Amino acid sequence: MPREYVARDPRTGKRIGVGKKGGKKTTGFAALSPDSGPWQWLEIPEILPLATGESDKVELLMDGKRWRLGRIDAIKALSKVGERDAERAYETLVDALEDNFPDVRIAALKALPSFALRRQGILLHCLSDRLLDEEEPVREEAMNCLKKIAPLFPSGCEEIIRRELRDERKSHRDNAFATLNLTAREWPEVGCLHLDELIREEDVDLRIRGSMVLRTVASKGGAEAWDLITWSLQDEEVRVRRNAAKTLTILADVEPRVAVILVESSLGENDRTIRNSVIKALKKLDIQSPRVVQMILKGASDDDLEMRRACVSQISIILSGQELREAAGELLKKEKDPSLRKKLQSLSLDPDFEGSEAEKNRKLAPAEYVPKEDEDMPPTNLLPMGEDDKRQSGRPASEESR
Repeated sequence: MPREYVARDPRTGKRIGVGKKGGKKTTGFAALSPDSGPWQWLEIPEILPLATGESDKVELLMDGKRWRLGRIDAIKALSKVGERDAERAYETLVDALEDNFPDVRIAALKALPSFALRRQGILLHCLSDRLLDEEEPVREEAMNCLKKIAPLFPSGCEEIIRRELRDERKSHRDNAFATLNLTAREWPEVGCLHLDELIREEDVDLRIRGSMVLRTVASKGGAEAWDLITWSLQDEEVRVRRNAAKTLTILADVEPRVAVILVESSLGENDRTIRNSVIKALKKLDIQSPRVVQMILKGASDDDLEMRRACVSQISIILSGQELREAAGELLKKEKDPSLRKKLQSLSLDPDFEGSEAEKNRKLAPAEYVPKEDEDMPPTNLLPMGEDDKRQSGRPASEESR
C-alpha cells in the first residue's frame, strides 16, 4: 500500500497540521478537506476505480451499519490517493468538476482545496467556471471553496476575487469580501492590491466594504496600507472615513509616527464616530512628543465637548508648574462647561499662594522643638565634675579641692 500523502504549505514547505484535540477541524489540511463522512473509510486502492466509474459500489460494515459507497464518496477521497496515481486522480477531479450532474460537481468542489496542494493545474480555472454555474447549490459550494483556497493561492485567485468583488449578486459580493479579508490576513500585500483598486471605485458600496478590510492590513501592510488609510480618511463618504478612523488606534501601537500625522489631520472632523476614534488614538500616543503636546493643547479648546474633556484630562500630564497654570488659565477664559471649568480652576491655582492653609504650609520645614520653662530638666550645676571636665574648665585640680 502506498504511503499516505503529506500535505505541505506551498509557501514554506512545512507540513500542514490538523486541528485541535478532540477531532474538531480548525485550520490546516483538515480545514481544507471535505466534511467528515463515510468517504473516509474507503481504502486507497478503491478510490480511483470508484471515482472514474470503473467500479459501481463498495459495501462497508461500520458501526454496525452497512454502507454502500459510490462515485461521489470516492471523489471526495481523491486527496488520499498515493503519489504514483496523483496525475490520474487530478484528471479524474477535473472531469468531475465539468460533470453533467450537479452533485458530482459539488463533490469535486469539496475535494478541490486539499487536492490543489498537490496538483494545481487548471483547477482554479474550473473553480472560476463553477462560480458562474447555472445551479445555485453548485455556486454556493464554489464560494465556500474560494474562501478556503484563496489564502493559499492568492495570485491564482486574484482575477477570480476581483470579479467576485464586483458581482451584482449580494451573496457573491459578501463572500468575495469575506475571502479578501481572510486572504489579507495571510498576505497583507494582496489585500492592499485589491483595496488600492476598491477605494478608487465610484460604487460607494465597494468603497465602504473595502474600507472595512483596512483594519486587517493596518498592522502589517506597511507604507502601502498607510497610504490607503490616508486616502480613505479623505473620502467623501462618511462611512468610509469612519472605517478608516478605526485603524488609528492600531497604528498608534505599531507605527506611532504615522498615527500622529493621521490623528492631527483628523482633528477637524465633525462626525462624532470619527472623533471618538481620534480621541482613543490620541490617548495612546507618546505624550512626550512636542507634536502630540501641541495637538492636546489644540484639542483642549476644541468645539467638541468630548474632545475637550479628553485633552484637558491629559494637560496635567504633559505640563507642570507655571506652564500648567498658565495654560489652564487661558482655557478657563473660554470654557463654559461646569465640570471642565471646575477642573481647569483647580489646575490654574498655585497652592503655595492661593491654596488652603494646609496646602500653603505643606512645603514648609517643621520647626525645631523648644522645651517649655516648667518642663522638668536636670540641674546642670548639681552634676559631679570629673577630672577630665576639670582640666577642660581651665582650673587646677588643687584649687577645686580647696
